[in-house]
Amino acid sequence: METIGVVTRIDKTENNDVYVYNKKIIDYLINKNVRIIPLITYDISLIKMCDGFILPGGDFKTIDFLIIKYAYEFDKSLLGICLGMQSIGEYFGGTLIKTPNHYSKDIYVHNVFIDKSSKLYQILGTENIYVNSRHNDKLINTNIKVSAYSTDNVIEAIEDSSKKFLIGVQWHPESLYTYNVLADKLLDSFIKSCKED
Repeated sequence: METIGVVTRIDKTENNDVYVYNKKIIDYLINKNVRIIPLITYDISLIKMCDGFILPGGDFKTIDFLIIKYAYEFDKSLLGICLGMQSIGEYFGGTLIKTPNHYSKDIYVHNVFIDKSSKLYQILGTENIYVNSRHNDKLINTNIKVSAYSTDNVIEAIEDSSKKFLIGVQWHPESLYTYNVLADKLLDSFIKSCKED
């Protein structure tokens, strides 16, 4: 059984800060019968138990850079979603700036064009997909390969194809997989890569 570490995010209640998961990510992993480890702090004993990592979206970064460094050095599978993709891009020299018109709760918001030479293209088998969008910042000037752009030239996916699986996407496949087979392909490909040791 694969063991996947999912980084938690901090949310604020009236009286406390609490650690939260993205329920849709957790539901997907449960349905795939994988073991899930919550990553709240950089506990190396827990990190070493993981076959792969998911950096989810959210409002606060926690241990993203440490997880990216570990996954990169030890070639562990890594999927960044929304803020998680931005963290990967920043780790490789990128910058975040504000972007208008990229936040919507709609299932499909805009078109994304995928580089045919990318690993993302190999997984999805298409150059053109429709995705959701829930972010207020965009990534620019990163040194990692950019594998997809939106129609208004916002970076929508990044990757290092020399690694077993190191992909970040700006959209939320965990909110699309029940509607879109391509979202399921991406998440399933990540899980399968965690077996490849």
